[in-house]
Amino acid sequence: MDTQQRIKQIVDENTVVLFMKGNAQFPMCGFSGRAVQVLKACGVDQFKTVNVLEDDEIRQGIKEFSNWPTMYQSGELQQLLTA
Repeated sequence: MDTQQRIKQIVDENTVVLFMKGNAQFPMCGFSGRAVQVLKACGVDQFKTVNVLEDDEIRQGIKEFSNWPTMYQSGELQQLLTA
């Protein structure tokens, strides 16, 4: 299975996935910590995290897989998470 297929499988099998440095309990950078806070602020208590520092193929592949702009400030993220 190639990297894009692996990423797609992770996304398909989970309602909310955060590809980040570290995990929800121990974010390894400020952006990752903020992303966890944003999800919690949107009412998401259960989500899967994938530590990109543990898999360089995933770390590089996620950049190709998802080219989404930041959606939190516009309110789009909250709408998607409550749908």
